[in-house]
Amino acid sequence: MSPHHPVSPHVFFLPSRLVLRLCALAALAAGELRAQPVAVAAPATLSQAFAAAWARQPEAQSLDLRREVAEARRQVAESWTAEPPVLELSAKTDQPMQNQGGREYVAGLALPLWLPGERAHSGALAEAESRATGSRAAAAQLRTAASVRVAWWNWQRARGEVGLAGERLASAQRLAADVAQRVKVGDMARADQHQADGAAASAEMALAEAEALLATARQQLRALTGSLPEASGTDTAEPLPVVPADFSALDAAHPAVAEWLDRVEVARKVADLAAVQTRANPELTVLTTRDRAAFDAGYQQSLTLGVRIPFGSASRQRARLGLAHAEAVESEGQLSLERERLLADLEAARVRVESTRLQLAAADRRAQLARESRTFFDKSFRLGESDLPTRLRIELEAVEAERHSARLRIEHAAAISALRQALGLLPEQQGVTP
Repeated sequence: MSPHHPVSPHVFFLPSRLVLRLCALAALAAGELRAQPVAVAAPATLSQAFAAAWARQPEAQSLDLRREVAEARRQVAESWTAEPPVLELSAKTDQPMQNQGGREYVAGLALPLWLPGERAHSGALAEAESRATGSRAAAAQLRTAASVRVAWWNWQRARGEVGLAGERLASAQRLAADVAQRVKVGDMARADQHQADGAAASAEMALAEAEALLATARQQLRALTGSLPEASGTDTAEPLPVVPADFSALDAAHPAVAEWLDRVEVARKVADLAAVQTRANPELTVLTTRDRAAFDAGYQQSLTLGVRIPFGSASRQRARLGLAHAEAVESEGQLSLERERLLADLEAARVRVESTRLQLAAADRRAQLARESRTFFDKSFRLGESDLPTRLRIELEAVEAERHSARLRIEHAAAISALRQALGLLPEQQGVTP
């Protein structure tokens, strides 16, 4: 160290190995930060949950690419040739052998031609496939909506159970505390305190079980949407749809039916195209030749026109046509089964909505009466006019009535969702609970 450059007492030198380790740790931390997934907004409504779930579906992610494919097929059907033209270049010389100056250069273009009717049928098939792309995506959306609706209302049921279990526990604890004070002053026996404490313990067990079911339901919904739902998510029902008198009016509008209608149409267009593709595409060949026989001869120019017509194969064409017809028959059969299934689902969903509506009205009346009875017996118990077993029985009846009413309210909302699902309607912004 030069004496003219003294080292400052505040400067420290780190070993090179330690510096390398620190750099590696910093790079690793930066990579982990970059690898953090983007946070997904927690859905607060059924429509938001559906939007989040649909964005994660493979059909949604590949929809734009499928549309591009359909557009490319339509452009192919509009082209003037069945396949892209083929350029042919060749050169012939006698230089390696006699070397007398013989030369020949050929440049040609082969144009694959459409078979009679093939271009028109190819265009019709491209249009059918384009429509099928849209209906396939709509049907996938409806299937996603079905999964989200089931998971959403299962979560709402679990939330309701947890809320009621918490209220039951709070009421049982208040009653147990009241009984304990009465036991201390000698107004009640210790056996009564055991009954009250046992009721509180039973309420704790019910709350723990409800919380476990809620955690399972939340994770099922998270698997669909990519994030846990908000705890304040609304449980209001979707708008009640108008049920048509005749299901046949839904044929063109229902995504599940429209998907199979388009599949049938595609299968028919494939069969029509296979019927005209009796052989490989012929080719029109245009060749220009420039040649000479020897060094002292001049170059000659010539033009050649040719047509290449492949022979047909009845067995191969029959196999393609038979497969196309089989696909069409299978699609038509599946369409018929799908219509029957949807009709049954629609009728069952309609009956379920009406049934839950009537049950909900009766359950609300029962819950109101149970709340009034609990108030009466709570007052009489405090005045010493009712015994503890009667008070516990009335409390359990009130809790059960509240639980039944809350469960039926969610069941009615879930029934409306099932009816909208049967009608082929996607989740919308929820309105007021009916």
